[in-house]
Amino acid sequence: MAVLIRQWTANDLQSLVLNANNINIWNNLRNYFPYPYTEEAGKDWLNKTIDATPVVNFAIDVDGEAVGGIGLILNSDVYVMSAELGYWIGEAWWGKGIATEAIRQMIEYTFYYFDVIRLYAEVFETNKASMRVLEKNGFYLEGVRRKAVLKNGVLMDDYIWVKLRAW
Repeated sequence: MAVLIRQWTANDLQSLVLNANNINIWNNLRNYFPYPYTEEAGKDWLNKTIDATPVVNFAIDVDGEAVGGIGLILNSDVYVMSAELGYWIGEAWWGKGIATEAIRQMIEYTFYYFDVIRLYAEVFETNKASMRVLEKNGFYLEGVRRKAVLKNGVLMDDYIWVKLRAW
């Protein structure tokens, strides 16, 4: 199984909608990720990302199929040396090491192409699998923001995982 991160293409629409339209994925993401994930939502996403520069959003590709997404939010102002990492994988692909490998590739890409020192990810308290893949990639738990997330009417903790560029 070959895992790589690559730019999104218009040909990814069907796979994007198939993998993203899942309540179990949405439960672990911010509310701006739509659910249900419709073809219209997929087209909107692809229109925003295909020609965007700099390239900060990628498809997670397994053997030629886009099975998830991974991207960065580049911070600004006094936080310009930091970037936030976000990712999701279609549920059919969970537990296969795909997220671990995609994150590894994204770390390499980020530290090579951007003047970023601090890469971080925010994880809801219920998403232990995501915390584990970050840990496997050398992230450490920097802190927990107590009762910082309201998702599906449930107030929960937000775990902040960080990886610093080697000096």
